Amino acid sequence: MARFLTLADVAETLSISASQAYALVRSGDLPAIKVGGRGQWRIETSALEDYIARMYAHTRALVESESLNQEGTD
Repeated sequence: MARFLTLADVAETLSISASQAYALVRSGDLPAIKVGGRGQWRIETSALEDYIARMYAHTRALVESESLNQEGTD
């Protein structure tokens, strides 16, 4: 696998639009660098993997929280 990915690569991997991938970069959720004369964005593969791992942890915490909330309503 390549060390760096384009925004299009990230969008394809996450099944989101290129503008949504750019929003992740702009917000700082997904670290990226600008390279070349036209300032093309590049994201390290490891940064994308870290982002995915954080989202799994976040989702797991949400599910556990919802489970705890539902247990109290039985």
